[in-house]
Amino acid sequence: MGVVVPLDEERRRAQNAVAQLQALVAQDMEDVNEFIRERMASEVPMVPELASHLINSGGKRLRPMLTIAAARICGYTGKDHIKLAAAVEFLHTATLLHDDVVDESDLRRGKKTARMLWGNQASVLVGDFLLGRAFKLMVETRSLRSLEILSTAAAVIAEGEVMQLAAAKDTGTTEDAYMRVIQAKTAALFAAAAEIGAVISNRASNEEAALESYGRNLGIAFQLVDDALDYGGRSATSATLGKNVGDDFREGKITLPVVLAFRRGDAEERAFWQRVLQDGDQRDGDIEHATKLMARHGTIDATIARAQHYGAIARDALAIFPDSQYRQALIDLVDFCISRTY
Repeated sequence: MGVVVPLDEERRRAQNAVAQLQALVAQDMEDVNEFIRERMASEVPMVPELASHLINSGGKRLRPMLTIAAARICGYTGKDHIKLAAAVEFLHTATLLHDDVVDESDLRRGKKTARMLWGNQASVLVGDFLLGRAFKLMVETRSLRSLEILSTAAAVIAEGEVMQLAAAKDTGTTEDAYMRVIQAKTAALFAAAAEIGAVISNRASNEEAALESYGRNLGIAFQLVDDALDYGGRSATSATLGKNVGDDFREGKITLPVVLAFRRGDAEERAFWQRVLQDGDQRDGDIEHATKLMARHGTIDATIARAQHYGAIARDALAIFPDSQYRQALIDLVDFCISRTY
């Protein structure tokens, strides 16, 4: 007979997983943060001011921590993983600045977005500045393969955002099409961040592939949980999310809970989704009705179940590495990404 773990206990374990990983990479992350502060410097005052607003706003730094932990699990003893981790964070921050402009988002991590404070033009341009800084850091490591991986990821992320833009408000989007979007716009950077840890360690190709698979599947799981949380899954609130619950709905984004609800609904329900998302005709009470339809068809639970599936693949990818604190921390990180409420 299986053991049922209370949800609160599961969440505590997940939080501890992040704390354990943070403790393991603490010294390296101090160096990463120092590089970030140093490379944000500019003679144009608005550049570091705007960039630091987002970089210092309380993000968990999961992606650069992946690079550090991946390098350490491979036994790396040099210093280039620090520069690459900083480059990963710059890439991520640049995409967030650009995303907030495209999505017209007001909140990010519980604070006003940069575009709300400095405007869309400044946000886009500072995002471009950070991309430039990221590529300079990559070049400094003299790892052509790492540069190839991260530059490819940057292009794939942009393609993913364009795919999402094209699919916006399209209730005919299939689950397969949506999975392609999140594999590009979210999972690509997770995958690259993990893979380069093996690359700079000069490890065998099967270990590179294992870490790429770990990062990619972790990223997919992470995004699917985000999809669920945006509709209040696991009792998520605006305060815990750092953004408004239902932002995806208001922006007309087609995410997996919507795809499943549309497919599983009857003609009347599909007409509702077409009105509120495709036609943009949203009225009072529509977000509440949307969540009721999702509950009726179990689409939040189904989305979490899919996240758990990809999380299991991520865990299995690490099986080729010998047991270590870093390996266990990366395994536990999967639990955090799936069990989180923010």
